[in-house]
Amino acid sequence: MGGGPQISLDRSSPVPLYFQIAEQLEGAILSGALAPGDKIDNELALADRLGLSRPTVRQAIQVLVDKGMVVRKRGVGTQVVHGKVRRSVELTSLYDDLAAAGQDPRTEVLGLRRVEAGEEVARELQLEPGAPVWSLERVRYIGDEPLALMHNLLPAPLLDLGAIDLTDVGLYAAMRNAGIWMRVAKQRIGARRADAREARLLAERKGAPLLTMQRTAYDDAGRAVEYGEHAYRPDLYAFELTLVDR
Repeated sequence: MGGGPQISLDRSSPVPLYFQIAEQLEGAILSGALAPGDKIDNELALADRLGLSRPTVRQAIQVLVDKGMVVRKRGVGTQVVHGKVRRSVELTSLYDDLAAAGQDPRTEVLGLRRVEAGEEVARELQLEPGAPVWSLERVRYIGDEPLALMHNLLPAPLLDLGAIDLTDVGLYAAMRNAGIWMRVAKQRIGARRADAREARLLAERKGAPLLTMQRTAYDDAGRAVEYGEHAYRPDLYAFELTLVDR
């Protein structure tokens, strides 16, 4: 689909014209009138249709780019993507959160193997160095857009990850199915720049900013059952935290 919704401009309004355009396009995206994958007229065509200058239209489109609602792709044009995923800082999995939000999570498993725990992983999982652990690396998508690069490590005796189709089920769901229930976790949230491999897997440029999360989860018996290191695209993802005055 090209073009987009009808846009009405009030040229006598104190609201800037670029903002009026952005607001109406955002409304069309949120209502579903513009769906993920739909294309919007290019800046020149939209400027001509609305009788505006190209810089004004470019400024409007940039508002939506900054919000993670559209992307500019060379050779493709301006295309609607899924709105940014806003995730509460809780002991849940990304797969479960996306599914609960009505998104369409898809997983590509990059690697699954049994390895010996190094010092850092052994410390986090309360194991002896060299103990066997599962090393699982995945890319999580929303539709066709890569959202997160995830690396999880679990004590090998917990469950047989090799017998589970992790493209079809979330890791935490698989653990629950095996009778492993996470009750508490320690988590660190940060940011860094993407290296070349991360940039390729997340469809970003090398050096682009990424949100990061490290988590060690414990089950209801107090055992460390999972250590994760994840990187997220900040244009599609955000953490949310509610603060309460006590």
